Amino acid sequence: MVLESVSKIIKVQLPAYLKRLPLPETIGGFARLTVSEWLRLLPLLGILALLGYLTIRPFLPKKKKQRDCLINLKIQKENPKVVNEIDIEDLKSTNVCYCRCWRSKTFPVCDKSHLKHNELTGDNVGPLILKKKIL
Repeated sequence: MVLESVSKIIKVQLPAYLKRLPLPETIGGFARLTVSEWLRLLPLLGILALLGYLTIRPFLPKKKKQRDCLINLKIQKENPKVVNEIDIEDLKSTNVCYCRCWRSKTFPVCDKSHLKHNELTGDNVGPLILKKKIL
């Protein structure tokens, strides 16, 4: 019964639909089509556009998945966020944070851009914090 319905659509209804379409004989004829004639053409144009897209889709550049954008590929992956502290006596200020995600607007100083990066990608990169020892 299903195959009979499909067969009827392909053999009878589709050719009848195509015969009723207002296809002009010249390209300039498309400019003279009325709104109702364009509306009758829309389903066919939509199907043709979909088939064209599916045909060229394998040749389009692939979008990177967010997981492909990870910065930290192997360092301390068991930690939710990688942050290293190094004590340096010669620092002029008490704490200095350096960017390791390469997304800081104030690079090389960290502006916490890694927070958004980590949220979007699932990465765990954090800043390098240099601390001055207080004696």
